[in-house]
Amino acid sequence: GDWSSDVVKAGRELDFSDLYEDSLVMFQKKLDPWFTLYMCFVMPAQVAAAFWGEEFWNAFFVAGCLRYAVVLHFTWLVNSAAHLYGDHPYDVLSYPAENPIVSFCSVGEGWHNWHHKYPFDYAASEFGISSQFNPSKLFIDMLAAVGLVWGRKRGTAAWAMGKARRDRDRAAGKPLPKAPPRPWEVSESESKKVE
Repeated sequence: GDWSSDVVKAGRELDFSDLYEDSLVMFQKKLDPWFTLYMCFVMPAQVAAAFWGEEFWNAFFVAGCLRYAVVLHFTWLVNSAAHLYGDHPYDVLSYPAENPIVSFCSVGEGWHNWHHKYPFDYAASEFGISSQFNPSKLFIDMLAAVGLVWGRKRGTAAWAMGKARRDRDRAAGKPLPKAPPRPWEVSESESKKVE
């Protein structure tokens, strides 16, 4: 539609000269999509055939195709299950939730309520690996330890200020905000009342 054509038009107006001058980026561009397809489907099959004695086509379909499909589905869980099921400790009014099952399947990306409340937080979760399964944060922290990542931002200070405000409100007897029922939680009789 109109939106995508506007995005394409805006993309054409961006200055990519720095990328065109980068030899590594241009090398990757030359190889795309063939190298990506090879690394995703063929190379895992070759490894399984060479080192584990697996038949090539079995390895291609299991280590290549099935693995790719599973990874895609685990990735999509973040935008489906993590918006439907779980706790809302940071923002009760938003749909995204803290979902440990999605976090496990998506390697730490299931702490979605925190991520939507504090989108600038590099960790996408309140706690570290010892309290919340978040290998993504651990990997970024390891890269920071060897100097490959810097300028990491956290949302913990903003969370602490909000928590202090909520604690003051609770002590003063003010009610905390209640989440409205999600559309899928409303029964048919309740939805008729709204109409």
